[in-house]
Amino acid sequence: MAITVVGSVAFDSIETPAGKRERCLGGAATYFSLAASFFTDVRVIAVVGEDFGPDEQAVFNARKIDTAGIEHAPGKSFFWEGSYLDNLNEAKTHNTELNVFGAFEPKIPEAYSDSQFLFLANIDPVLQRRVREAMPHARLVAGDTMNYWIKDHRPALMEVLKGLDVLLINDTETKMLTGSRSLVLSAAKIFAMGPKTLVVKHGEYGATAFFSPSDSKTAEHVARRAFHVPALPLEEVVDPTGAGDSFAGGFFGYLASQAELSPKAFRHAMFYGSVMGSFAVERFGTERLQQLSRQDIDHRFTLFRDLTHLD
Repeated sequence: MAITVVGSVAFDSIETPAGKRERCLGGAATYFSLAASFFTDVRVIAVVGEDFGPDEQAVFNARKIDTAGIEHAPGKSFFWEGSYLDNLNEAKTHNTELNVFGAFEPKIPEAYSDSQFLFLANIDPVLQRRVREAMPHARLVAGDTMNYWIKDHRPALMEVLKGLDVLLINDTETKMLTGSRSLVLSAAKIFAMGPKTLVVKHGEYGATAFFSPSDSKTAEHVARRAFHVPALPLEEVVDPTGAGDSFAGGFFGYLASQAELSPKAFRHAMFYGSVMGSFAVERFGTERLQQLSRQDIDHRFTLFRDLTHLD
């Protein structure tokens, strides 16, 4: 079943202990769509500038990603420059240029209207809400956000949360959103905001899913329905930039490939999310995701399963 994702397609300049790359293809929608495309059909809504050329388009074409929803506007694409020299878990931003993304107004092609899965990547919650309202029949809606929107655009973000089935954010953002130090208490509070599932990303420590109990939303009941997956120990992390978005793509892409959204499907989706995140960090930008095969993915899924099974 097809996923529609709305988000950024951008260029990144990145420096890590492993080296430096100038103007890599990046953006949340890019990482998400590449990761998800190994599991199901993906449609992208974004905006790019005149610097997005045939080489960048070829990356999407190679994975048969539908780019009819990518608007080409006069000017330059969104650009981000950052480094991870002090801490691989935290990016230091040196420069952000919104360029054409600053005036982004998502346009949904008519052919996308039958998408049963919708992912609202990390963009202005006002735009997230518009896309959500324009696609009311989506079977499952997931979204991402960040500290900037939580801190300075909370009212708009709260409206978005009402329409989400799944929220994917990191542990710092989870606590910031709820004002709670405990992830379990945070999950209970977030369920009251709208989402039925919370996926908390912990970077190199994996991810935890919290599922809203049908009978109670007390911390005790929430804790009983939590599910954690680790991150795969890697010899070297080259570039963490797209790890979270790749996790989201693997997670949501796998769910969209399943006939039934069962608890088992969600648990497997968590593992596939970690698999895709682990691949993304092995090269700069989207390089590793472009080189992958489904055989590579399933082999690493087996490694994750072996890593976490007691018997």
